[in-house]
Amino acid sequence: MLPVTLSFEVHQPHRLRTDGVNEEASTLYDRYFDEEMNEHFFRDVAENCYFPATERLLRAAKKFEDRDRKFKVNFSISTSWLEQAKKYHPELIDMLNRFPDDTIDFIGQAHYHSLAGLFHDKEEFRYQINRHSDLIEESFGKRPQVMTNTELIYHNEIGKIAAEEGFKGIFTEGAGRILGWRSPNYAYTQPDFVTDEGTKVMLRNRKLTDDVGYRFSAEWWSEYPLTAEKYAAWLSEVEGDMLNLFMDYETFGEHHWEGTGILWFLEDLPEQILEHDELKFATVSEAADENEAVGKFDAFEYNTVSWADQEMDASAWLGNPMQKLLFEKMQELEEKVKKIDDEAYLEVWRKFLTSDHLHHIATKTYDDGSVHNYFSYFDHPHEGFAVITEHLMDFQQQVEKELNS
Repeated sequence: MLPVTLSFEVHQPHRLRTDGVNEEASTLYDRYFDEEMNEHFFRDVAENCYFPATERLLRAAKKFEDRDRKFKVNFSISTSWLEQAKKYHPELIDMLNRFPDDTIDFIGQAHYHSLAGLFHDKEEFRYQINRHSDLIEESFGKRPQVMTNTELIYHNEIGKIAAEEGFKGIFTEGAGRILGWRSPNYAYTQPDFVTDEGTKVMLRNRKLTDDVGYRFSAEWWSEYPLTAEKYAAWLSEVEGDMLNLFMDYETFGEHHWEGTGILWFLEDLPEQILEHDELKFATVSEAADENEAVGKFDAFEYNTVSWADQEMDASAWLGNPMQKLLFEKMQELEEKVKKIDDEAYLEVWRKFLTSDHLHHIATKTYDDGSVHNYFSYFDHPHEGFAVITEHLMDFQQQVEKELNS
């Protein structure tokens, strides 16, 4: 049977104040971040997506709990989302803890969904992936065995670090420029010149994932409307050792509204997949354990892979001079912030590293530009650049005052 791993990225950033630095704030966090806006977005998405989607998945997990072929699901939950869920809707944490133990798995990632994996020095990245695992284990009783870097950003060194930090697998995009003629439906590993002790590289099937994530409600699409029965039939025809479907959780009820039928699709999907004797669900840990690498996935640093945009590289965050300038400034601040040894400063600095901030100031056009604009709460990338710069420069001043006091 072909194991299907169904994985969801669950993330909400801490958004910056668009009205400038709040010099009257009582905490360093409130000086820069807009808690009112964070709460508004989180509660809105919870109503549209988190509650209805999770309820459907939980019902499916319990329905098939005693069957030979169970329904299984995987969540890659950012610590930014986790903090906000505990503050605004702790019931969501309770719901995730009600899944039968062998039907749910959690995927590791960088703390606060950050871009630390792209730093020149990788010690902060090592700290962050372990810190994230600690918080997931504290919240759900399971320590991630498979990880993904933020937005599936990957190159050989990131894979090497994942192996050294004890992860049995790491997810990234099945980018054609790396795979060539090969299929994403197999496990790979790092080249021998990178490490002798590589970990499994598990690849997202981009086409089948995007058939749901992007094309589900597209009336221009030749396969519209997409039903769970039709989709399950497509999956049954796939060849390979595994089929990895990895999508944004907000696909269900937020990016595609309830009126499109997306939540009915999600509710029907487990049963339709299990109607096919050649398919079964698997956790990502099971898929990593049960499948040997069939070859090397060689992504050197200057050929970094991600799941973003048509390029599937790092250009969604580092594609223009504004993004590069701010990213370099964030790196430069690391040494000074760590000299202070104050958790409040470290937390704010790490939240500045959240990938969303630089994603919002991309200046791409056409379909990719539309995606960046959809997620951004700035009216224009240059407004975002001005806002982030103001906050980052003020933060630098506060850091230097502490160091000189």
